[in-house]
Amino acid sequence: MGAGNQGELAVQTPKDLLSNPTALLQTKYKEFEDGFKGWLAKQSLPVEAAVVTVTSAVQGAAIGGLMGTFNQDAASTFPAAPPPGASLNPQTMASFQQAQALAGGPLIQARNFAVMTGVNAGISCVMKRLKGKEDVQTSMVAAFGSGVMFSLVSGMGGPNPPANVITSGVFFALVQGGLFKVGEKFSKPPVEDVMYSETRSMLSKLGLESYEKNFKKGLLTDSTLPLLTDSALRDVRIPPGPRLVILDHVQRNKVVKGGGRRT
Repeated sequence: MGAGNQGELAVQTPKDLLSNPTALLQTKYKEFEDGFKGWLAKQSLPVEAAVVTVTSAVQGAAIGGLMGTFNQDAASTFPAAPPPGASLNPQTMASFQQAQALAGGPLIQARNFAVMTGVNAGISCVMKRLKGKEDVQTSMVAAFGSGVMFSLVSGMGGPNPPANVITSGVFFALVQGGLFKVGEKFSKPPVEDVMYSETRSMLSKLGLESYEKNFKKGLLTDSTLPLLTDSALRDVRIPPGPRLVILDHVQRNKVVKGGGRRT
């Protein structure tokens, strides 16, 4: 009987995967991603930086090319050459180059985004390996480098190229630094979670993690665990079976902490 059940499970698994190609694709991609990251972590710093830079540049080129395709109508109406006399006016020429960079077709946008994302990822990779962590300084330095290179390759240098290149780098660094801090703030667990650490641990041991939201809804924090009653758990809509398991666990802990003996 057991062997028959095992055979049925072995047959059902491929069927389940084939019936859900999206899940299969996600599983395969996750396996490939984990394997690639594991291999990359074992490489030397120059190899890791080069691979990360190239792969990120390819991804950036794809995004830029896609965006350039959407902007192709605007790019087709944009003059290929600057207006007469623009070369004599540095400000006019700079404005033309900036507009041309932003309204460029797929190839121009693919180049711009490839440089921007590749440089950002490469610098970030090197700094993370050297510092052993990713922080706001790492993020800002990488963004500064990508901003500088984007300004150089896109022709957005302006009438004073060195100053505008630095300005672009600083702008990129400030934006990415701000985004990093915002993301860092939202990635931290809410303060209220600290009040439910023992509750979460207890429910995890009992296999009842799904009822954590019920405890939070009723404000049954860690300090209320020794006071739990059947009616309190019923009020937060926990079914009878899980209620009995939770109360039994709490009672056992009371006996152990009190040095008594359960009869």
